[in-house]
Amino acid sequence: MRPQTASRTGGAARGRDQGQQPRLTSVAAGERLDDRTAEPADGPRLWHVTLSVSGAETPLAEVRRALEQLAHDHPFLLTSRYAGNHAEVRYWEEARDLHDAAAVALRLWGEHRLSARLPPWEIVGLEVIDRDTYHLRIAAGYGPPPASPMGVHPF
Repeated sequence: MRPQTASRTGGAARGRDQGQQPRLTSVAAGERLDDRTAEPADGPRLWHVTLSVSGAETPLAEVRRALEQLAHDHPFLLTSRYAGNHAEVRYWEEARDLHDAAAVALRLWGEHRLSARLPPWEIVGLEVIDRDTYHLRIAAGYGPPPASPMGVHPF
């Protein structure tokens, strides 16, 4: 038995077979797990993603060319802002839930690093919000500004 599957008394973890990973579920404040359904009834949703990366100084022309290639490879890209040592990429992702949208976003930079010749920077920030929250923020005058003009721009 693996140590992380043992309880304090040395028995097997309750509710799981040995070797099976636990399923993580989010529960909103004041909501009980029993009140939730296993799958969202409305299917995939749109999520606004802002991915921030940072690293060693890179020539601006290389950063711009790489972000333009990323936009070509990933057609849902709305806008990218960049400087010599950091960049921000914003786009819409269609996913079943926040967990799926975040997982895709966290893979984006690494999966396109070679094909787009992206700088070897690390992800330093990630924001994933649903479409309704995005529009509420914009209507209230705060949150990320609308992605206009679209494309790749310096900070």
